[in-house]
Amino acid sequence: MKVAVFSSKGYDRQFLQAANKEHGHELVFFEPRLTPDTAVLAAGFRAVCAFINDQLDEKTLRAIASQGTKLIAMRSAGFNNVNLGVAAELGMTVVRVPAYSPYAVAEHAVGLVLMLNRKLYRAYNRVRDDNFALDGLLGFDIHGCTVGVVGTGKIGQCFAQIMNGFGCNLLGYDVYQNPDCLKMGMKYVEFLELLAQADIVSLHCPLLPSTHYMINPDSLQHLKKGAMLINTSRGALVDTRAVIEAIKSGKVGYFGADVYEEEADIFFEDLSDTIIQDDTFQLLQSFPNVVITAHQGFFTRNAIENIAETTIANITDFAQGRVCPNQVISQ
Repeated sequence: MKVAVFSSKGYDRQFLQAANKEHGHELVFFEPRLTPDTAVLAAGFRAVCAFINDQLDEKTLRAIASQGTKLIAMRSAGFNNVNLGVAAELGMTVVRVPAYSPYAVAEHAVGLVLMLNRKLYRAYNRVRDDNFALDGLLGFDIHGCTVGVVGTGKIGQCFAQIMNGFGCNLLGYDVYQNPDCLKMGMKYVEFLELLAQADIVSLHCPLLPSTHYMINPDSLQHLKKGAMLINTSRGALVDTRAVIEAIKSGKVGYFGADVYEEEADIFFEDLSDTIIQDDTFQLLQSFPNVVITAHQGFFTRNAIENIAETTIANITDFAQGRVCPNQVISQ
């Protein structure tokens, strides 16, 4: 089947082509994001393969549907950027990659915790400048800390297992209690209670109407003063401006993020020779107790291989008329 792959980078080509060898689809790679303006590139393609920052809103979906596209193959677990109602109306099938490597994202979240706590980013730059002073690098023992895990699915569970290994006390918040987390000694509490008790709060939940801006001016009032906040899930879980005010007041002691609510025009691109016009982002990254990475939590060899293989298998299921187990059903 002929597939238009949008938002493609060199690593996408490498891993998708390797996974496609036994399937024989015709993959055509496009670097631009899929938007209403670039939808014309999908003309004649029965399937489009999209990523997290592609704009699959009503306008884009109607445009590509009118050109013959029937399948949207997301090479991600999340699909909040797809208007499922319109896709269903147009008779379009949406598939995704529900699990690729929960360890990748969980380990990255732990990396942010260590980076912020022990000021590893500062220490690295200091030593390169032959500055071996320890002033300003004081951290704290993670052992014995209370860690709040918001969302205890596969990624949250992996994160909890690692922090359990550090000797942390675990609190959890989720609609469903994970038996494996309970076996680790995790105590499930209400969200605001978790914020009030945890020294480290890590977000591992999907972006839904109910979780949009769950970190906001009101919920931040309940946060333990000086706590560390980590977000490796979706940017819009966090009201960035509210977090900035909480950092300035000292309410948030550390902030680590691998995602940003307005990342679509920033992340995955080299903007080193340009002036970023997003004043909120520029202010956020100016704080010494903030570490931002560019949505690389998923970016391990194991995860990219799994994403590519599942994506191609999903496309093959559709092409051969089989029911795909990874199809997203509109509610």
